[in-house]
Amino acid sequence: MAKRGGFPGGMPGNMNNLMKQAQKMQKQMAETTKALEEKTYEATAGGGVVSVTVSGKKEVTAIKIAEEVVDPDDIEMLEDLIMAATNEAFRAMESDSQAQLSKLTGGLGGGFGF
Repeated sequence: MAKRGGFPGGMPGNMNNLMKQAQKMQKQMAETTKALEEKTYEATAGGGVVSVTVSGKKEVTAIKIAEEVVDPDDIEMLEDLIMAATNEAFRAMESDSQAQLSKLTGGLGGGFGF
């Protein structure tokens, strides 16, 4: 006679535990994602003359430029400094996000879009 549920070896209990663990991980990931979105990351360029702050939602929230770096004859340098600071801030945000989510997934995030 087949066991209840038709799974040999008591699979229904194991499946329930697996589902509970998956739900717990999903809740933890949602909480972690929300916390990451509320964080801000700041980076500077040119020895601190340009500062860019980004949010965990991947939005630039502030740019500060020291007066002495504003040279109308060298706009390209200022653009490069802003770009460098912005990219560094986003790299810091991405690195933190990956580290936090990796703690939850045990490093399994590679192929799952985390």
